[in-house]
Amino acid sequence: MRLVFAGTPEVAVPSLDALLASERHEVAAVVTRPDAPSGRGRHLVASPVAQRAQEAGIEVLRPDRPRDPDFLARLREIAPDCCPVVAYGALLPRTALDIPVHGWVNLHFSLLPAWRGAAPVQHAVLAGDETTGATTFLIEEGMDSGPVYGVITEDVRPTDTSGDLLTRLAFAGAGLLAATMDGIEDGTLEAVPQAADGVSLAPKITVEDARIAWTDPALRVDRLVRGCSPAPGAWTVFRGERLKVRAVALDPERTGQAPGELHVAKNSVHAGTGSHVVELQWVQPQGKKPMRAADWARGVRIENGERLGE
Repeated sequence: MRLVFAGTPEVAVPSLDALLASERHEVAAVVTRPDAPSGRGRHLVASPVAQRAQEAGIEVLRPDRPRDPDFLARLREIAPDCCPVVAYGALLPRTALDIPVHGWVNLHFSLLPAWRGAAPVQHAVLAGDETTGATTFLIEEGMDSGPVYGVITEDVRPTDTSGDLLTRLAFAGAGLLAATMDGIEDGTLEAVPQAADGVSLAPKITVEDARIAWTDPALRVDRLVRGCSPAPGAWTVFRGERLKVRAVALDPERTGQAPGELHVAKNSVHAGTGSHVVELQWVQPQGKKPMRAADWARGVRIENGERLGE
């Protein structure tokens, strides 16, 4: 089939690579978000998908909005059979959805109808899901509500961050998306409506959502830290300044510290929660790079009774 691939971040690149490697399909162009400011100099930088497409010599379309007349006209000229999508980052209007013969097929990183929305992997970790996966489905105008072509499953490991899990799903999902394109071309795949039960939503995680409540149980604190890694980063306050908490370890045998209360040993830092204690492993003070929590504690010289979150 003749394809136009839509995607923006690094997580979409494995799927683009899988389609480029396919001997059955031609990627005629990619659609991605416009170049965005990056780094200290805030210079405009092309998206990872745009960079990969340029390396492959493929036309790159960067509409400000997918309803722009010039973009729609160019898409009609290319005349794709299907438009596979991975994390494009913009809502597609009906005028765009109607152009490809087989529509726009999205690779979504959850087992739909669970975790519809912008942050499915983060919410799976936050909720303590033991299994998640990826789904290919036909895009409709609703939020991730279209009929399903295929699924794969993936175990959520006890120490997984959102970044860890998303990386595995990006590569496994690339194979699913390529197989879905094959099945659509063969006529062997038929999209099946999603189940009416089990719908859950996964809105974007905000910075305020990522603030640690030390009165929460330790398990919830651990999930928040892992679910918000690498972005936006779980955080707390110490001596009036923001402190990101990059990694913790559960210590179920240790109790006796008030929520947020710090205890410092030679090579460890522990903090109390609403249940048992957690060990701080990596932290990031405001304006600095991530560092081991024990090194941070030695530098700031924590006094007895000091607490996080105050």
